[in-house]
Amino acid sequence: MTAKKPPMGWNSWNTFGEHINEKLIMEMADQLVNDGYKDAGYEYVIIDDCWSLKERVDGKLVPDPKLFPSGMKALSDYIHSKGLKFGMYSCAGTKTCAGYPSSYGHEFEDARQFAEWGVDYLKYDFCNFPVSGDAKNAYLTMAMALRHTGREILFAACNWGKYDPSGWMRSRGAHTYRSTGDIFDVPRSYQDIFKQQVENIEGNAPGCYNDLDMLIVGMHGKGNVGIGGCSDEQYLQHFAMWSFLTSPLIIGADIRSIDAPNKATLLNKGLIAINQDEECCPAFLIENVGDKHYTLCKILSGNRVAIGFFNIGEPTEGPCHMSICFDDLGIHSESGLFLKITDAITGEELGTFQDAYTAVLRGCQSQVVIAELVKPEK
Repeated sequence: MTAKKPPMGWNSWNTFGEHINEKLIMEMADQLVNDGYKDAGYEYVIIDDCWSLKERVDGKLVPDPKLFPSGMKALSDYIHSKGLKFGMYSCAGTKTCAGYPSSYGHEFEDARQFAEWGVDYLKYDFCNFPVSGDAKNAYLTMAMALRHTGREILFAACNWGKYDPSGWMRSRGAHTYRSTGDIFDVPRSYQDIFKQQVENIEGNAPGCYNDLDMLIVGMHGKGNVGIGGCSDEQYLQHFAMWSFLTSPLIIGADIRSIDAPNKATLLNKGLIAINQDEECCPAFLIENVGDKHYTLCKILSGNRVAIGFFNIGEPTEGPCHMSICFDDLGIHSESGLFLKITDAITGEELGTFQDAYTAVLRGCQSQVVIAELVKPEK
C-alpha cells in the first residue's frame, strides 16, 4: 500500500523557493543520510516549483539545464543510491504557481515522464486552475495517469483546502491532501492551521492523510516563507501538533545549518513514533477551552493511548492547569485500571494515575504523553 503511514521527507520550497539547483538537492540528500534524518524516517527528497524551462520542448517538460545540468534521471539515481526517494512538483492549473509549465491537459504524458525519471512522489498544486474546470476530475485524472505508469508514486494533492478535500480526495486517488492555505514562519500561522484542522482529522487513515503543510521548524525567519520566525519552544509545539494530528512530516528548513535544539525536535523519537504508529488511528479532540487550550487523544498500537495538551496562549501568559478525566478516554473508574504515563518528548516516566491527569503549561507550551493501561499493584 502506498502511504501506509504519513510520508516524511524534505522539500525545497519553504527555504529556497525558486533558488534551487542540482547541487543543493544532492547536498540535502547527503544531509538526510549523514545527520540521522533518514534513520529517523525522513525518506523523500522533494523538488518544488521552478525546476523546468519556462516552456515545453516538443510537448515535454524539460528541466532547466542551467540548474540541473545532469538531468532529472541522474539526480533521481543519486538520491536512490542514498536509500532515499525522489519527489517532484507539478500543478493542476494552466501554469504552476511560479508561472512554469504545468500538467493541465498533459497528465498522462507528464506522468510517464515522471516515471521514466524515477519519481516516487508528486506534489500536485492548484494555481491557475480554470474557472470552468472540475477540480475533483483534475486530481482524479492525474491519479489515474500516475497509476497507469506502473510505478508506485505517492500522489500529494495540494489544493489548499478548496472544496472540502477531506470529503473526496481519498476517493480521487490522492495519498495526502493539503487542507489549508500555505504556512509561514510565524507562530500565528501554524497555530491557525492547527485550530482550523483539529476537528477535521478523524478521517486520517492508511492510504490518505490530511497534510497540514510543510514544517517551519528551525527556519528562524529565514528563507522563502520566513517572516518573523518562532521560538524554539514554539517550533517544538508546532512539530508536536503535526505529529499528533498524523500529518505528513516534510521538513522545510535548511538542514545543513539548522541549530541543535531544532534538529533535536525534528529527530524526536517519541513524537515521530506517535506520528508513525502502526495503528495509524486519527487523533480526536477531547476539549477546547477558549480556542487556546486544547486536549486531544490518539489511540496507539498495543495497550496505549497518546494524550496531547497544547496551550497556544501568548508566551507571557502564566501557567494553566489542563486536566483530562480518564472517563473521556473510555477508561471508567469501575474498570479498576490505572494509566502509567510517560512524557513522549523527554522519555521521563511521570508515574501511575487513577481517574485523571493534569498538565501545567504556560502559553506556547505543550505536553504529549503516552499512557499505558495497567492494573494497580497489590
